[in-house]
Amino acid sequence: MSIVETQTGAAIAVRQVRKSYGPGHALALEGISLDVRPGEFICMVGASGCGKTTLLNLIAGLDRPSDGTVAVAGKTGLLFQESALFPWLTVQANIELALRLIGVPKARRAERARELIALVRLTGSEHRRPHQLSGGMRQRAALARALAQDADILLMDEPFGALDAITRDLLHDELERVWADTGLTVLFVTHNVREAVRLGDRVLVLSSRPGRVVEEFAVPLARPRRMDSAEVVTLAGTVTERLRQEVRRHAG
Repeated sequence: MSIVETQTGAAIAVRQVRKSYGPGHALALEGISLDVRPGEFICMVGASGCGKTTLLNLIAGLDRPSDGTVAVAGKTGLLFQESALFPWLTVQANIELALRLIGVPKARRAERARELIALVRLTGSEHRRPHQLSGGMRQRAALARALAQDADILLMDEPFGALDAITRDLLHDELERVWADTGLTVLFVTHNVREAVRLGDRVLVLSSRPGRVVEEFAVPLARPRRMDSAEVVTLAGTVTERLRQEVRRHAG
């Protein structure tokens, strides 16, 4: 087992990874392999408990595979469903803390924090604390903090799952803009198949536990896309049917 720098030209290269937990060795992942190219936006969907979050943790280096290799080219940043901002710090202070942790000199931190705040369109809210922000604003602040880690790869675990439909739609636009502006590689986990088709260059379908990639769908639709467009709805229907087949197979 190893976590190594990729030699394949991929931003993320996962090879035959297996992950088990506990004395009973319950399998979360079994033989999962995937490649993500630099600058690609990949979405993953799957039934609850299929190991999507486990895979993100392995890629981020927060956990280690039981077998197989995870290769990552560059630094990773994480964004979860909960913003996890420090509640006693302002937006700017949350971001400056992330900058301090990666060694950005004190004289540069405030300026860089303001740049990131502007990138996620929170200028004017930099001195607010998290409880003074809407859910969507908190996720924008969390995105700025993730970018402050000088990440090349952004790992996103259902970051918009707790938001209402309108806020989520607006944040889709913001995330897509930031992705285009920065050249980040994004691996995005969601239960919402339309969201996956709206955002992704490709959509990967994971099997029920133990997780592995069972299908890949290219998304050859022009950007920007809309969740309710006929093209997105049609492709999402195809992906959903494949996901249903997998869930039924496991249930049987």
